[in-house]
Amino acid sequence: MFYYVLKYVLLGPLLRLLFRPRIEGLEHVPESGAAIIAGNHLSFSDHFLMPAILRRRITFLAKAEYFTGPGIKGRLTAAFFRSAGQIPVDRSGKEAGQAAIREGLGVLSKGELLGIYPEGTRSHDGRLYKGKVGVAAMALKARVPVIPCAMIGTFEAQPPGQVVPSLRPVTIRFGKPLEFSRYSGMEDEKAVLRAVTDEIMYAILGLSGQEYVDKYAAVVKAEEAEKAKQAADGREGQKGPEGRKFPRMPLS
Repeated sequence: MFYYVLKYVLLGPLLRLLFRPRIEGLEHVPESGAAIIAGNHLSFSDHFLMPAILRRRITFLAKAEYFTGPGIKGRLTAAFFRSAGQIPVDRSGKEAGQAAIREGLGVLSKGELLGIYPEGTRSHDGRLYKGKVGVAAMALKARVPVIPCAMIGTFEAQPPGQVVPSLRPVTIRFGKPLEFSRYSGMEDEKAVLRAVTDEIMYAILGLSGQEYVDKYAAVVKAEEAEKAKQAADGREGQKGPEGRKFPRMPLS
């Protein structure tokens, strides 16, 4: 019940007012039956903008950290995400991917819409990254269509680290459903899962117009963090014990 109060009375009208979302291709989202909506992930606001404009309820797989914060603030945040139709998924450990698939299949088995971001994390620079194969595994196991979706403008409205979004219009664009019945019975083959995932990501790319990076976003983030750390360590190594730089020694 609170999901619909949030959608139609509280959060939904506010988001429509702030972002003035332009909706394209909404007719591609089925009015009934199970389906996966797979989208790019540019902003924290994405979690709430798509549910606000869809006619049907949609359940997203969200990182468990949103549900495990300490204190009153943590409990309020967890309650809010649950009310907004989010399911916590632990992304750490070897079983993380299988846990997400089990949760997703549970949603689809009830004939509902499942929302997922195949990149596995928010883009830190606005580019589209390689998708993880969990979306393909769920689509093939549940035998449901995948509707590609592109969020456009949300990165500029609320980039990483910005708490309060800027007031600017965004576009939410849905593509034609993708169906993969030709791969029936092949859901455990790695090559098939990769091919299906790449097809989904290519469809999202066609809708979003982003620059594509054929690497996982989490890997690129880690690489950039390591480079920044090495650069900082290098700068520290050039300083004396009291923080002063050593003078250059003349060449003999």
